[in-house]
Amino acid sequence: MARRGLLIILSSPSGAGKSTLAKRLMAWDPSLKFSVSATTRAPRAGEVDGQDYYFRSRNQFQAMVRDGEMLEHAEVFGNFYGSPKTPVEQAMIAGRDTLFDIDWQGGQQIKQAMRSDVISIFILPPSIAELERRLRGRAQDSDAVIASRMAKSEAEISHWAEYDYVLINRDLDAAEAELRAILTAERLRRERQPGLSEFVRGLNKEFEAR
Repeated sequence: MARRGLLIILSSPSGAGKSTLAKRLMAWDPSLKFSVSATTRAPRAGEVDGQDYYFRSRNQFQAMVRDGEMLEHAEVFGNFYGSPKTPVEQAMIAGRDTLFDIDWQGGQQIKQAMRSDVISIFILPPSIAELERRLRGRAQDSDAVIASRMAKSEAEISHWAEYDYVLINRDLDAAEAELRAILTAERLRRERQPGLSEFVRGLNKEFEAR
């Protein structure tokens, strides 16, 4: 039976394992795709329009917002970023699920726009000490950047109760299994199986014919 695709919001403080878990989830189900964002910043070397981002001028971006073509949007360091509605709706109609790697504010905008098609998942670290250890383990950021990320993490974690599901990423394998279970259960919800009523009518006809 065909079903309508889901919008899956994944949020977490930096270092909680969200990106790794998203990659594992897509390896488990290759039909899952990340939403491609639109941005007003200039393309970087090697970036492809429509694949990495939809690159738009400020006027084009603002027109999309004005015309209701963005599920969510925000200004970050002088550039606009947002999630175009049309590609996501096309995926939903085709029965494909879309992942969103966004913060709580973007998640709230998408929930308001799509409501029953959205499931939101927040990923917590097992402790603040472990969160900092993971950030330092990347060996990518300076002490100042890590301090900034840690400060931002406190604000992000404060919104945990606004999500449908909350996972504590103590172990990647266990957290991945929990993510799979959530997605499997959500896909099987009665209201997300549009052909179910017709299927049951067919069963009833079989009873009548006996």
